[in-house]
Amino acid sequence: MEHAPYHDGIADGPQDAAAFWITADDGVRLRVGVFHRAAASGTVLLFPGRTEYVEKYGRAAHDLAALGYATLAIDWRGQGLADRLITDPMSGHVMAFADYQRDVSAMFDAAEALELPRPYHLLAHSMGGCIGLRSVMEGLPVASCAFSAPMWGIKLSNTLRVVAWSVSWGSKRVGLDHAYAPTSTSDAAYVLTEPFETNKLTRDRGMYQYMIDQTIAVPDLALGGPSLRWLHESLVEMRDLARRPSPGLPCITFAGTDETVVDLERINARMDHWPGARMEWIEGARHEVLMETEATRERIFGELAAFFAAHAASDTPRLSRPA
Repeated sequence: MEHAPYHDGIADGPQDAAAFWITADDGVRLRVGVFHRAAASGTVLLFPGRTEYVEKYGRAAHDLAALGYATLAIDWRGQGLADRLITDPMSGHVMAFADYQRDVSAMFDAAEALELPRPYHLLAHSMGGCIGLRSVMEGLPVASCAFSAPMWGIKLSNTLRVVAWSVSWGSKRVGLDHAYAPTSTSDAAYVLTEPFETNKLTRDRGMYQYMIDQTIAVPDLALGGPSLRWLHESLVEMRDLARRPSPGLPCITFAGTDETVVDLERINARMDHWPGARMEWIEGARHEVLMETEATRERIFGELAAFFAAHAASDTPRLSRPA
């Protein structure tokens, strides 16, 4: 694989980090970042959320490395340094949510090509949790899965939910699905427009500044609001996933009690019917539970290490590409 840019100075991750270009089977160029390849305990496949990118998880990879795990993170299509899909590079856009599974397949191939240590475990945040749930339902060969504030539903009022469905559906029929969704019309990065005092992401000022500094230092990493097409495709995907049973895979999920981005009722509903799964509520935490206060991060990564160690399968077969 060809090396890709990796901005070590803003990531604050392990010293041996590197990034590579990979290509999905429909020709879209993606980027993966690998951290601590010499790990002994296994590899965490890290699925970021919407707007996110490899460097944002440098500190998380550092914490995982200290616990003995390698990390492989990805820039999904349409964000980070991966190919942007429409003329407006700030619009979070995807043609079909199923396309993210093509990215997952390319990411898994990269893990194999890099000969990352087994077993593999999934750690998926927000939109990555939606992508990750589909992946494990379809047989992603990991020993266990962990979710952080997974996007199994979006927090919307009943009125706005009706508007979101109708407007996003209609936009596809009149050729306006590239426009920004009514839930977020901004073409600017959230952390550059929202003061720390009112942000929905974290209670930790230092972590919020970490996000701001990265976005200012490398503007090409930034992303604005979602497009109407992304909104419609995500609503359809979350509805479909909600109707499907959970896979027979060990699962732990973390969410903050002050969550205002994703739908906690959907998370509860899923976890209540996932045999053997464990739900961990983080008192007072906001959406970015992996980027909360130091005490919260220590608790979560400690629990992740124990969870992964308890479910260290000896083998993970290859993943077949989606049709």
